[in-house]
Amino acid sequence: MFLLGTVVNSLLIIVGTLIGKFLNRIPEKMKDTVMQAIGLAVMVLGLQMGLKSENFLVVILSLVFGAMLGEWLKLEDRLNQVGILLENKIGSNHQGSISQGFVTATLIFVIGAMGVIGALDSGIRGDHSVLYTKSIIDGFTALILTTTLGIGVIFSAIPVFIYQGLIALFATQIDKWIPQAWMDSFILEMTATGGLMIFAIGLNLMGLTKIRVANLLPGIFVTALVVSFYYFF
Repeated sequence: MFLLGTVVNSLLIIVGTLIGKFLNRIPEKMKDTVMQAIGLAVMVLGLQMGLKSENFLVVILSLVFGAMLGEWLKLEDRLNQVGILLENKIGSNHQGSISQGFVTATLIFVIGAMGVIGALDSGIRGDHSVLYTKSIIDGFTALILTTTLGIGVIFSAIPVFIYQGLIALFATQIDKWIPQAWMDSFILEMTATGGLMIFAIGLNLMGLTKIRVANLLPGIFVTALVVSFYYFF
């Protein structure tokens, strides 16, 4: 079952969120410190990924043109609108908590190489080990995020399922028409590009910046185009 890893990932995000909901009486100072700790860890993870690029020009072009496309599409605003819609439907004791939790968690869980690589492994080889590892990390992260950002974190399981599920479905056919050398190069540069986005999320979690990371997301698709240009030309 090529979707097994994706299903487990989504379920552990839900479980982590529900457990975190029962731990919402953690003192505010402790929540702030924990959130800063997560921010630091996310920043380090992002830097490690960002430094893996073999051609940093690809990363720069991907981020620049991805940012332009994202701002044009207003992805950050659209994600926030989805969160606010969920908040209006369900209700929240804290204005903006569902929206903030949904957007922040979605960005953390969707951006990055583990989801893409894991979904590709699930689809190509039926190997779910990478997604299982990601599931455990996401579950604990969802728990902590829920204690600070609220129940909105649970809805991030939906885009995670759709995103990774589509990649896994695509991967079942990918080896028939995508050269392995192209795929290896794409994963490497996508890892670096996604890493810098993750670093930006860490800065936001630390409260140091307010980077509209969602508007950088098209950079992942731009990476595929730039890598294709380098590979074929």
